Formats: sequence, C-alpha cells, structure tokens
Amino acid sequence: DAVYCKKMPSCFHETPLQSLLVWHRVDTVVLTGGSTSGCIRASAVDSLSRGYRTVVPMECVADKHESYHYANLTDLALKYADVVPVEEVLAHLRSAPEEGA
Repeated sequence: DAVYCKKMPSCFHETPLQSLLVWHRVDTVVLTGGSTSGCIRASAVDSLSRGYRTVVPMECVADKHESYHYANLTDLALKYADVVPVEEVLAHLRSAPEEGA
C-alpha cells in the first residue's frame, strides 16, 4: 500500500498518486472517505479528468450532514463517478484475476 499525505481535497493534487497509477497501469479508481462534498468530490473530478473510471461505494463515504452527503452523491453519479453499493465493488474485485497470474 502507498500512503500519501495530502494538503488539498483532491488525492491527486501535489501527490505522486498519478505516477503510481500510470506505473501500475491502473484504469479504475475507487474512492472512499469522510467528506463526500469535499475530498471525495474533488478526487472524483480529478480522477475522471485524468481518464480513470471512477467508482464511489456509497456505504464507504460520509459527510458532516446527511443533506450534503446525498446531494453530492447524486451529483457525482450524474456527472463524475459510478456510485454503487459496496457489495458490487467487492464482487468485482473478487472476480478479478490475480495480477501476474
């Protein structure tokens, strides 16, 4: 696992994340976290802008207030990301072939 300390809402802003994803030929980014209206939204916009399929498991994000949370989940789903149940993400990961196999 790679751990980056970020200073801005997007996980891409001034971090080496983009280089890591390119190096490993990643095509999909799954975002989780505690600020749907801030960090998740900013990271989703940046992820899509960089050409990644962007996925937000709806049970793995939260916000300070329920109304902000659901408004941003709706907007993310309409414009920037696939907002799906976490079980759908887990099922996909379980069915993926092992790297190097």
